[in-house]
Amino acid sequence: MENIKKIAYLRTLGISIEDIRSIISEKVTLQEMLEKQKEVLKNQITDLNKAKLMCEKMLDEESISYEKLQVEQYITDLHDYWKDNRTVFKLDSVSFLYIWGSMLTWTMLTALCLIIGALSYSKLPTEIPVQWSKGVATSLVNKNWIFICPVICIIIRYLLKPFIYAKLQMNNYYGEIITEYLTNYMCFIVLSVEIFSILFTFGVVKSVVVLLFVDTAIFIGLLVVGLVKMDLRGKEVL
Repeated sequence: MENIKKIAYLRTLGISIEDIRSIISEKVTLQEMLEKQKEVLKNQITDLNKAKLMCEKMLDEESISYEKLQVEQYITDLHDYWKDNRTVFKLDSVSFLYIWGSMLTWTMLTALCLIIGALSYSKLPTEIPVQWSKGVATSLVNKNWIFICPVICIIIRYLLKPFIYAKLQMNNYYGEIITEYLTNYMCFIVLSVEIFSILFTFGVVKSVVVLLFVDTAIFIGLLVVGLVKMDLRGKEVL
């Protein structure tokens, strides 16, 4: 009973169940966790005070309505404002874009390209296919090229991504998220091609249509999840 009381009290301070478990298992001390939570709350208070001031500023208007609301009237630099409030949007309907477009996802995709290449290298023949037609390899390269896949992922992120952002002229916050999403999706294609090349070499698959089907299914699946969440959030607002 005493333990439940302590947990309930710490929860009222905003400390998560996971962090409370860390305290109980003595991974961190209560003092360390309280210091950490104090900083978290301090930042939250700062953000809430800013939001409060903005509400007061808007209420100073003689007549304020959704139809007449001009965001630029209150925010001078929208790009920086959206960036500063990144955590808010992570809870919104575009969260699937954050997950897929995150640096962590890119790191995982690149690491998988390297790991899969390393694990399969010794079992691959001297030459591996890079082009296929009707179940037959039309172009072969040295198997060392299997390690080009993680390199391509690095090139996509650090060289191609800025080009995509500039070329599509998406000079807004959501444009940045979408660019990250597309960047990681291209890396996912690279990973899929690597896996297909290996499976094709061992005669497991013969048609690239399977690869395209899987990639498209995953892409559409993520998109549907985002649209469903957007629809639910829209109904909540209405």
